[in-house]
Amino acid sequence: MFETITPLFPGLPGGPELLIVLLVLVLLFGANKIPKLARSTGQAMGEFQRGRNEIEEELKEMEGDDEETTSETSTSTSTSTETSTETEA
Repeated sequence: MFETITPLFPGLPGGPELLIVLLVLVLLFGANKIPKLARSTGQAMGEFQRGRNEIEEELKEMEGDDEETTSETSTSTSTSTETSTETEA
């Protein structure tokens, strides 16, 4: 008779849960400190993202360097093989 509604994301809090969390935050920290907390959290997330981007760029550069080194090694190997073949003839 009644269908149960399953949430799209069962682990995420919905509207009423968010209101309760916000109420608890106001009670714990006070209305004046919440913007400061949100600002510092945002700055921390920005720093984390910048650090992650820097690491990703370094990894891409290292991958590019590895590919160049591999191609240089294979080119020098084939050149030395050609030279030794010409010397033998």
